[in-house]
Amino acid sequence: MIVAEAVGQALARLGVRTVFGVVGSGNFHVTNALVAGGARFVAARHEAGAATMADAFARSGGGVGVLSVHQGPGLTNALTGITEAAKSRTPLLVLAAETAGAAVRSNFRVDQAALATAVGAVPERLHSPASAMADLARAWRTAVIERRTVVLGLPLDVQAAEHTGPSEVAPPPEPPAPVPPPEALARLADVLAGARRPVFLAGRGARAAGVPLRALAERTGALLATSAVARGLFRGEAFDLDVSGGFASPVTAELVRGADLLVGWGCSLNMWTLRHGSLVGEGTTVVQIDLDTGALGANRRIDLGLVGDVAGTALAVEAELARRGHSSPGARSPELAARLAREVRWRDVPFEDDSDDATIDPRTLSIALDDLLPAPRTVAVDSGNFMGYPAMYLEVPEGGLVFTQAYQSIGLGLATAIGAAVARPDRLTVAALGDGGALMGIAELETAVRLRLGLLIVVYDDEAYGAEVHHFGPDGHPLDTVRFPPADIAEIGRGFGCSAITVRRREDLAPVSDWLTGPRDRPLVVHAKVTTGRPSWWLEEAFRGH
Repeated sequence: MIVAEAVGQALARLGVRTVFGVVGSGNFHVTNALVAGGARFVAARHEAGAATMADAFARSGGGVGVLSVHQGPGLTNALTGITEAAKSRTPLLVLAAETAGAAVRSNFRVDQAALATAVGAVPERLHSPASAMADLARAWRTAVIERRTVVLGLPLDVQAAEHTGPSEVAPPPEPPAPVPPPEALARLADVLAGARRPVFLAGRGARAAGVPLRALAERTGALLATSAVARGLFRGEAFDLDVSGGFASPVTAELVRGADLLVGWGCSLNMWTLRHGSLVGEGTTVVQIDLDTGALGANRRIDLGLVGDVAGTALAVEAELARRGHSSPGARSPELAARLAREVRWRDVPFEDDSDDATIDPRTLSIALDDLLPAPRTVAVDSGNFMGYPAMYLEVPEGGLVFTQAYQSIGLGLATAIGAAVARPDRLTVAALGDGGALMGIAELETAVRLRLGLLIVVYDDEAYGAEVHHFGPDGHPLDTVRFPPADIAEIGRGFGCSAITVRRREDLAPVSDWLTGPRDRPLVVHAKVTTGRPSWWLEEAFRGH
């Protein structure tokens, strides 16, 4: 057995059941060994798409994402998707073929470890046939336990050598979740006990801690909000404020800003989530809990920072408050619950419908879709001016928003939806794209058709890079470089084998109901010609950070 085969089989024995990628000569044998071991290989049409599929698969509960790419251009093609995953702390293992050490003049040779480091991933390498399993075990442990994106270099000469070492990689034991020391927990309990209007803000690091955070919030009277990537975590709670930050509805912004205590749970408290700090009231005490010491206070001043697992910390401090006999309603009241039920969702905020005979208001479109679609859904959103509408007007269950936006690249949305759909075939997956991002990632339409995925692909088409139009247009700058002639995206979708409709009015969505009844054996492209007269509400805040 050669090393490449041993690595693929070892990963299969570790439980890898799905791997994404584009196969070339350098990753041919390791990919085939994974398949022989029982893994499903999902072939993308471009490595950037494959990387994003693996990222979204992991985010959607599929387990560690695994990506297989060719040496040199295979890795560089995938870098945007790898960067997004690395910045989002997605547990992802990239199997990256690498030119042999002696091939110094190969055109495929680049410093792959330096590329990985540059984008925030962890570089690893198979150093020799004898050390291959130990090298693989180290990379796997980093991806699983530390929740990092790892680029594992597979030098061609090592891959091709006879495997001489051990053949097994033991799954890494799950270390005990760290909890802050008693004195730190006591300080947090003191702060919580003294608060009258606390708000909990849960981020990516809190997605597995919904139950203990709900219990702690009930004891302390805290209102519950999330960052965009954790949307849906508190769905069903009467005092769920939904998403904080640029996407926040008016009532959410008001209540977050009015908090006397703001606790960030596994949340970076960055400019997007706090609207450049404008959602932190004067005199508000800010607390942050995170596993990563470096994250504490990295984006804004905090008054108290604790290093610890979110779920474990919430359980421990709730127990301490129970021991003290503390319980408080905070700002919770029947009147506030009734107000939130009426106002917290963006679809319930009154607006003037800008639709005309030729175009549909994106708010009207999104509300109509929300009414049509089944509740068990996954919504994958690309980047652009449009993105707040599907992200906030389409309701999602816990874990239902897959938001590959840490790097803010457009063109990843369709691949995101494919990866999420592979991970959660029990839910309808909606790919929400702008026309720019849709056309940038269009090759993966063939992947969706080939996999017979029942994706609903909604393209909000304003015939432009809308963010730039609305950012630079008011100042009189020429916009020819960011506007485009009409493209028949519905017909393009049909060319790939999708069903497709064009939507200019709410009534044009009627065929969606027919498609939803089944068999949904191919994607449906909804090409929506949307109004262009105004920017989305979050855009002005977003561009303040540029």
